[in-house]
Amino acid sequence: MATSKAFLMFPLILGTIFLITFSYKWDSRQKKISQTIPQQQHERKMLIRKMCNENKKLGVKITEDGIDKNLIVDDAHRIIYCFIPKVACTNWKRIMFILRHGKPYPDPITIDQSLVHGHNKFKVLENVEILEKREQLKNYTKFLFVRDPFVRLISAYRDKFQYKPMNEYFYQNFGKVMLKRYANQSDPPKTMKEAYALKKLPSFRHFIQYLLDPQTEKKEPFDIHWRQMHRLCHPCLIDYDFIGHQETLQEDAGVLLKMLKLEDDIQFPPSENNMTTSDSVRDWFRPVPSEDRKRLYELYEKDFRMFGYRKPAELLDEYMSSTFW
Repeated sequence: MATSKAFLMFPLILGTIFLITFSYKWDSRQKKISQTIPQQQHERKMLIRKMCNENKKLGVKITEDGIDKNLIVDDAHRIIYCFIPKVACTNWKRIMFILRHGKPYPDPITIDQSLVHGHNKFKVLENVEILEKREQLKNYTKFLFVRDPFVRLISAYRDKFQYKPMNEYFYQNFGKVMLKRYANQSDPPKTMKEAYALKKLPSFRHFIQYLLDPQTEKKEPFDIHWRQMHRLCHPCLIDYDFIGHQETLQEDAGVLLKMLKLEDDIQFPPSENNMTTSDSVRDWFRPVPSEDRKRLYELYEKDFRMFGYRKPAELLDEYMSSTFW
């Protein structure tokens, strides 16, 4: 009888041991994550500080860029978000939008994009009086999200010059310029619809040529969709409290929402399937000459180094490039 009871108790004891072991491992993993997050943020901030110390000009106010046009302010929650197009910008703007309307917050994904993009959609630091601006920059929680610079460029090109329907504004202001200068089209299609129908669209190589062309910055300063990230958010002038990465978006978003004490009220929208990944970068750069790839890296080098992205040696090394292509 005693042996029978012991036999029956064995699965229960085994299950209890399993649960204790599982709980311990889960707690250990959670503790490890909580310990690595502050270290990760410290390292990201130290990289920025190092770059700023090495490049004193980055800490000088650049009047043509300003330092506050991309900074969205939420006074109720004492938050400042510097948005960078093509870096989860729409979803973070959705969250900033619903924060203005108080609880209960709607699901961010239900907010139409038209409500969060365009001029005068938010309060921006640019329109704040100087004394109030200084107080907010000192005391509000400031954050931004960054992305691999080359992947961001690919995303910008696909979104503005490849997808159907194309954006008429971007075709008229940039696409036609690219076709005239680099595709030998003296009389390019008059509208984006016509250009798409005739398959006379600016290629990714044309886009890169446009970025590298010296007259581009002189006559047509970079649009914010491909302007360098440090020029949009000026991290040498603004001490950000949190620096997120697109590559770890869901994890970083969860940490930030917890830091803002919003984790119980708001869930960051799930990431969409995005074909623009680091693995496909080499395919996109296949038609771009090696020399242009090097020049493009130089153009965005500060973003690579400041935000901790590795130098893409497989694109820049002449021997490796020639053997790969």
